[in-house]
Amino acid sequence: MRVLVTGHEGYLGGVVTPRLLAAGHTVVGLDTGLFADRVLGPAPPPVDTLRGDVRDVTPEQCAGVDAVVHLAALCNDPLGDLDPALTDEVNHRATLRLAAAAKSAGVTRFVFASSCSLYGAGAAGVKLTETAAFEPVTPYGESKVLSERGLWALADDDFSPTCLRNATAYGFSPRLRGDLVVNDLTAHAVIAGEVPLRSDGIVWRPLVHVEDIAAAFLAVLEAPREVVHAKAYNVGRSEENYLIRDVAELVAEVLPGSRLSIAAGAGHDRRDYQVSCDLIQAEVPAFVPQWTLRAGISQLAESFRRFGLTSDDLATGRFQRLARIHELRRAGLIDEAMRWSRRP
Repeated sequence: MRVLVTGHEGYLGGVVTPRLLAAGHTVVGLDTGLFADRVLGPAPPPVDTLRGDVRDVTPEQCAGVDAVVHLAALCNDPLGDLDPALTDEVNHRATLRLAAAAKSAGVTRFVFASSCSLYGAGAAGVKLTETAAFEPVTPYGESKVLSERGLWALADDDFSPTCLRNATAYGFSPRLRGDLVVNDLTAHAVIAGEVPLRSDGIVWRPLVHVEDIAAAFLAVLEAPREVVHAKAYNVGRSEENYLIRDVAELVAEVLPGSRLSIAAGAGHDRRDYQVSCDLIQAEVPAFVPQWTLRAGISQLAESFRRFGLTSDDLATGRFQRLARIHELRRAGLIDEAMRWSRRP
């Protein structure tokens, strides 16, 4: 297939794109370039790139494409909280604009990077399935709910959207995000010998390795249309739900010599949910997740050491998404709408 991947220069894109190429698909990337030079280790293989904002995609840019993998977004709660109206514009309205453009151009498959964040404050002690009620507690989570609803409205005999509700991602990508909980805890353990909890750690979160997310996108793209048409799937492993405090303790265990600490001002996180990922493994058997949290922590630590991650990398906008946006704004390179004023 010829696949348009939005956000191919982001954290997920740095792993999804090579996976699609290795499977023999042709990839065209679309990215505004906010994080294009944020690379740790060897850069992913280059692909033909449309340099533009996902808010501006036209049907002409989708011509000749068989499938869209839509990853581009304001990718976490801190970014989403910065400007809720902008989050709605980028994550929700632009998603539906892109889907409509793709449908108009004759694209038949659309795979959307949704999130388990839409469950928000799920029922304690219950692994939520895809039929669970949505309880988003942040603008980011709300944007995923609205996007999914809009995509279902576009589904018909000629256009098949599938929503992958990714668990909280972790693991090494050459386009690293240091603001993800497992990546953050492991990085501090490697660099400073400290595992700093930034909340009280007594909430549940499902976790999934970025390589398994990439495997899910590939498996859904290649699955029979009638199986995945207008379907949503939780992506991860049902066994990989963790209390955040237990995650921190496992990091300290895997990396001897590091110690667990509670960051000053740590409070309670309202996001608290577990999920079941049984449906995707039952309906899309080509998706076989490979990673456990313990193995992922070891992979991260080895990669951080090999590629020389530094304390400055953790404190600046090199791999912290919100810090990067603030840096670009202070430099006058992007405006309040996160559009380029001038490119460096």
